[in-house]
Amino acid sequence: MSSATNQPEPSPLVACTISRDVTNFDLLIEDMESAVGEAWGDLGFPEALAFMGQLDAQTLEFIAIAIDEDDEADLATIGDIITLAGQLKIKVILIADDVSPAALHSLLRQGADEFVPYPLPEGELAAAIERLRKPAETPAPEGPAPRTNGGDGVVIGVHGLAGGTGATTLAVNLAWELATASKDKPPRVCVLDLGLQFGSVSTFLDLPRREPVFEMWSDTENMDEDIFKQALVSYQDRLWVLTAPPEMLPLDIISPEDVTRVLDQARKHFDYVIVDMPGTLVQWTETVLCTAQLYFVTLEMDMRSAQNTLRLKRALKAEDLPLERLRYCMNRAPKFTDMSGKSRVKRMAESLEISIELHLPDGGKAVSQGADHGLPLANSAPKNPLRKEIAKLAGSIHALGKSDVEAA
Repeated sequence: MSSATNQPEPSPLVACTISRDVTNFDLLIEDMESAVGEAWGDLGFPEALAFMGQLDAQTLEFIAIAIDEDDEADLATIGDIITLAGQLKIKVILIADDVSPAALHSLLRQGADEFVPYPLPEGELAAAIERLRKPAETPAPEGPAPRTNGGDGVVIGVHGLAGGTGATTLAVNLAWELATASKDKPPRVCVLDLGLQFGSVSTFLDLPRREPVFEMWSDTENMDEDIFKQALVSYQDRLWVLTAPPEMLPLDIISPEDVTRVLDQARKHFDYVIVDMPGTLVQWTETVLCTAQLYFVTLEMDMRSAQNTLRLKRALKAEDLPLERLRYCMNRAPKFTDMSGKSRVKRMAESLEISIELHLPDGGKAVSQGADHGLPLANSAPKNPLRKEIAKLAGSIHALGKSDVEAA
């Protein structure tokens, strides 16, 4: 009898990476080996489509599609792979390195189950795989229900580069526009106010600051679903808010681990998690920056914003943090007909070597008046130009990610 007949059957593949060149994602290779041993393969985009039609593909538990900005030209092919994987009941993890929000949400819309940024945070791929393997949880009888698809909500950070640049206004109104984006099945949305000292989300929505918020932050290691829910307050039963604590607290009273635990709870229960950040950089700024799919930074057309932008860029570069994640928003942007103002904004962006992706018009006194009355602009001044721009942004975000949000 030949020795070939004694060879054991090769173990079936349980996973596969799909990329233009997997060697561009060396950390992914290490994490895949750690997660599934040798029971995984690697394919290019064209080969992946062909492989999906073979019997071997039926053993796959998940695929990890790794892309960077150079792959955005192949979004149609990547989308076909995701669609085919869905038909075969194969879970999809997106590994994205410097990919535009539009491209990312387009792929999530087509059925990707998980998103993990690259470079991979330690343990994040393993955590994503574990989430894919968990069955959907039964909704709790009270408070915000868990996401029915068992996935993670989209985290959106908002960070003001100077006082008065509209960060909290953007955070609160974006949250409300997302919460009311659909009448049939509105997405679940919450706002986390991490301005532990001067956070004003509660003021903008006329909500009480409650003691359970401090109690939750004081012991996140023992925080469970019930404790998290008790710390939240609702606005018109459509938007959930974790306000700043009743008393001013040092920003370092919470750690990156504390923030991670709270974000994990929020992502578990909500489709969108809006994080209103303090202007100060702290240890856990990195935690939110690396977790968020979108991280908006607000500035104005003045010297303080320009100087703070340069200082922020230097700080992130010094710590080797993902500077490319920042999405710059010009507050009180010039009107369409103000050619001189638009030229100044262009020169400012060029001198700072940034791309200003969002232009927020001046909403005038209606903005502060609405905040003083605890009302979103949609309720206090629905025709305000700033409200219209934020509603357009919310509509774009929700439209691109709608199928992921509504998947069940």
